[in-house]
Amino acid sequence: MRLLTDEACRAGVATDRSGHRPATLPDGVVRATTVDDVVETLRWATENRTPVVTRGAGTGLAAGSSASAGEVVLDLSGMDRILDIRPDDQVAVVEPGVLTADLDAAAGVHGLFYAPDPASAAISSIGGNIATNAGGLRCAKYGVTREAVLGLDLVLADGRRLSTGRQTVKGVAGYDLTSLVVGSEGTLAVVVGATLRLRPRPLETATLAAHFDDVVAAAAAAAAITAARLQPSVLELVDSVTLEAVDAARGSALRSLGAAALVVQCDGRGAGAEIDAVAEVVGKFATTWRATTDPVEAEELLAARRAGLPALEATGDVFIEDVAVPRSKLAEAVSGIGEISARTGVRIATIAHAGDGNLHPIVVVERGGTVTQGPPWEAACAVFDLALRLGGTLTGEHGVGLLKRTWLKTELGEDSLDVQRGIKAVFDPLGILNPGKGI
Repeated sequence: MRLLTDEACRAGVATDRSGHRPATLPDGVVRATTVDDVVETLRWATENRTPVVTRGAGTGLAAGSSASAGEVVLDLSGMDRILDIRPDDQVAVVEPGVLTADLDAAAGVHGLFYAPDPASAAISSIGGNIATNAGGLRCAKYGVTREAVLGLDLVLADGRRLSTGRQTVKGVAGYDLTSLVVGSEGTLAVVVGATLRLRPRPLETATLAAHFDDVVAAAAAAAAITAARLQPSVLELVDSVTLEAVDAARGSALRSLGAAALVVQCDGRGAGAEIDAVAEVVGKFATTWRATTDPVEAEELLAARRAGLPALEATGDVFIEDVAVPRSKLAEAVSGIGEISARTGVRIATIAHAGDGNLHPIVVVERGGTVTQGPPWEAACAVFDLALRLGGTLTGEHGVGLLKRTWLKTELGEDSLDVQRGIKAVFDPLGILNPGKGI
């Protein structure tokens, strides 16, 4: 184990993309390239009672990998090998540092794809996706990361190795420790390998982009698609603030077409017929829409959605929220976010995985401003409260991290938290894994 302690190394791993700025730097960083590096680090940490913050690509949005004085960062980005792809079984075995898009591309060589598709796919790692149970654009049809994880190779806090799950698609032997670790934000164990489910790459896709007079109409159209029993693979909502930022960044003119947009994609052999059915529903709400089966044009439509967050980050510092509500409440949630922005005077952009009710209200402040105090934080907390009042949740895929812990009791209740703390104690009795995060 080599502990790097120079200031530049420590500063480079102190936080993520959440906007949280720790007051101090971690004591050091270990850059792991093998499982043995991880085992050695955790044995040392247990012996010395030193907290360990596991880090992947650093793209987290809830300060889940933020580290401070007294803590050591375990950087897994160097463990980035795709160990095996078995096309006949539609399975891949990877290390945690593999980038999501790279796995998808490797699967594509075999006519397969990796379904979880976060907007940060080009820069986020599989280990980080597992830590937060990331979703993404294709979640409307294929679900989130948990649905793609068959098994995990773990290192426990004391350095013991543990394999969970299996190589098969089905299996119910013992408790489902795999699903328990997925979404646990690095608080239970360190993921050093994952067996992942791949799917046949669709032979046909059809994509539709629609524009609306306002974001509430776009949200209502998204809910109507679900109510019509249609199941597109992608159903994404973008508001006017985001469209303006994308136009500024890419030289496009999307905002001139309307104050909000939906991007919808259907896949499979009936993609064309299904997108026609989507168009029939959307046409009752939209001012304009267009559909295509051309892959290049479709990718351009999706690229505008993926560009939303980077474009907003170019305009100031951001805090990316991650609430979810029942899909039937999507329009009410979007309307409420607009009211919160108007009431607090805080600029809030909204992007949503509308297919599963997962909204990303993005608080934007001037460069160098704080997003965790004053009116920006007041606005963020009002959004949390809105989601819970609508029967939703504080986080759909980014995790609790540091930033939402004070709200967790409101959603879960004390009895649930007690049970979860007991589970944490079984895996990590000394409490050295990512302390102060999640529960």
